[in-house]
Amino acid sequence: MAVVNSPMHIRPFEEKDRSAVIRLWKETGLVVPHNDPDKDIDRKLEVNPELFLVGEAGGELVATVMGGYEGHRGWINYLAVKPGRQRSGHGRLMAEAVERLLAAKGCPKINLQIRATNTDVIEFYTALGYGNDNVVGLGKRLIQDQ
Repeated sequence: MAVVNSPMHIRPFEEKDRSAVIRLWKETGLVVPHNDPDKDIDRKLEVNPELFLVGEAGGELVATVMGGYEGHRGWINYLAVKPGRQRSGHGRLMAEAVERLLAAKGCPKINLQIRATNTDVIEFYTALGYGNDNVVGLGKRLIQDQ
């Protein structure tokens, strides 16, 4: 599919965006069986909802990013760009927008997790200045969505 270069407007998530956001996350492979995207959105709206951004271009929702900050480190989750609009700068703009918001909160460093097999996304973040901290990411699920 050809890259569509049209201006993108970035704004905070609104409830009317929910179905388009979930559709985008599914289309880009961000939804995994142990995560319920509706519940992830509900949880985000309880903590720093202003760090949940969407990008619109050509009258449609084409990008998302979810930032988080707990006073020590910032996090980036659910950065997604519609496949036909990838490699057009939209991902970089979304990352930069959430980075600015995190910096304004006094966040000293941003972390993110990428599946080791997702080399395209690793290259994307590397080009934005992110580096491998040579740490092991561990997780423990406290609530089962399914």
